[in-house]
Amino acid sequence: MERMTFSTEELDRYARHLVLREVGGPGQQKLKAARVLAVGAGGLGSPALLYLAAAGVGTLGVVDDDVVSLSNLQRQVLHGTPDVGRPKVEVAAEALQRLNPHVMVEPHNFRLTAENAQELIGKYDLVLDGSDNFRTRYLVSDACFRARRPLVMGWLGTMDAALTTLRPFENTADGTPNPTYRCLFPEPPPEGSIPACAEAGVLGALVGMVGSMMALEAIREIVGFGTGLTGRLLMIDTRAMRFETLSYGWDSENPLTGTAATAKAG
Repeated sequence: MERMTFSTEELDRYARHLVLREVGGPGQQKLKAARVLAVGAGGLGSPALLYLAAAGVGTLGVVDDDVVSLSNLQRQVLHGTPDVGRPKVEVAAEALQRLNPHVMVEPHNFRLTAENAQELIGKYDLVLDGSDNFRTRYLVSDACFRARRPLVMGWLGTMDAALTTLRPFENTADGTPNPTYRCLFPEPPPEGSIPACAEAGVLGALVGMVGSMMALEAIREIVGFGTGLTGRLLMIDTRAMRFETLSYGWDSENPLTGTAATAKAG
């Protein structure tokens, strides 16, 4: 990694990281050199992007084709009332640059598709998926596997949530492949079986908490401290304020790294 230098203003800005044993100068240099893509500038993307910008991640990409609506503002803290009707990626870029002008923001005002996902994801070191639908989650997780990019995923219920990290292009210590998203959820649920946010609602503060945890997991992946969430699903229940961790592993029948896929590739 090329050694990154810091201005006097940056040394002051990141002072609390620089004195932190787990980050320090080397960790802050890794953050400055990193390129992170956020899929979605909504509820989860908002706090995640804010904390990654504050942490000094050098380049932040944001892909979203939506515009700000009034109903977003209960939880999407990147946006404000005067932004209603504006593209979310434009508002996000302004907010992040205002927070930290040392961060480069790359707005992508389009919908992620099977045609463009691979190329876009390949331009970044790590991806955060804060999308709100299964189609996009499968699309992003498959593209990250093919591009060999780590993926931090968060998703929400009405008052519960879950978080995990995927590195299926690597193996565990015993040589078994790390699990894919399809190992955890082989198929999407039947259409209409899970109500959308607009129908069921969502607790705004929960969204902020999970987005912040996604940023923390991304920072740990970049800097390289602690034990990540690869192969572990962190589940949050706000009714009981309870956190549980479920371990999950490689499914030999998954279509990306399963035995049939490996045999076909060979």
